Amino acid sequence: MREVGNIPLLTPHEEVQLARQWRRARQAESRLRRGAVADPRRRQLRKIVAQGRLARERLIKANSRLVISMARRYLGRGVPLGDLIQEGNLGLMRAVDRYDPELGFRFSTYAIWWIRQAVARAISDQGRTIRLPAHMVEDLSRLDRVARQLAQKLGRDPTSQELAAEAGLPPQRVAEILQVAGEPVSLDTPVGEEESSTLADFIVDEETPTPNHVASQSLLGEQVEEALASLTPREARVLRLRFGLEDGRTYTLEEVGEKMGLTRERIRQIQTQALRRLRHPRRSRSLKGYLNN
Repeated sequence: MREVGNIPLLTPHEEVQLARQWRRARQAESRLRRGAVADPRRRQLRKIVAQGRLARERLIKANSRLVISMARRYLGRGVPLGDLIQEGNLGLMRAVDRYDPELGFRFSTYAIWWIRQAVARAISDQGRTIRLPAHMVEDLSRLDRVARQLAQKLGRDPTSQELAAEAGLPPQRVAEILQVAGEPVSLDTPVGEEESSTLADFIVDEETPTPNHVASQSLLGEQVEEALASLTPREARVLRLRFGLEDGRTYTLEEVGEKMGLTRERIRQIQTQALRRLRHPRRSRSLKGYLNN
């Protein structure tokens, strides 16, 4: 962990350049896999791939302190620190692979979401079940309501002290409830070994897509595709067309029928059957949290 603290941080410009290198490398890999590339161009593509992999490694190493910081905040939930760090690193790697540097926010902003998701999922899968004492339920409900009101008013997540003052509860009581309930840490919590920045430093302009939204939509897209893969090709295409998953446009039953050479009624039957299959608990579980939102 000491070694991680010695790795220099990246500037915003360096993050963008490294991310672009990795994206070019992945495109080059795709071209090489497709074949039919002349030898001089093939050598050039291989060089781009090698440089991109180094860029990816540098992005990962420079942001490893985020993983350790996040893992420490989830200690005491039934999963060893080493396992939390390992899962957080997987989330960080996924963030590197999904990050779009052209969207305008910093990589660390985007990565925080993926790291937290990976760590929280590990606790959900491996950790002990935490049952809230009955006397905490009412206070937790009040804190949740107050937190949402303060976040809207302040434009950021409130600190535990602000929550305590607004909810009329002792700060120690608030800290106890948040720890047991597993609530997200405040954006004023220091990040990294040197604690030179906080999660609040990563807040972006509200007019741009938020990294949490982009990351969650990215994950949702993967899970939707995974769910559609369990259907027949015809069922999957009907749903893609009906719900705008193919080109962003939602088609009517008649339009889908015209595209696929089937009647409106037949398309309706296929859609009904496909949705029924997706509602099976085994398939719908991964989508439930997003659909409820």
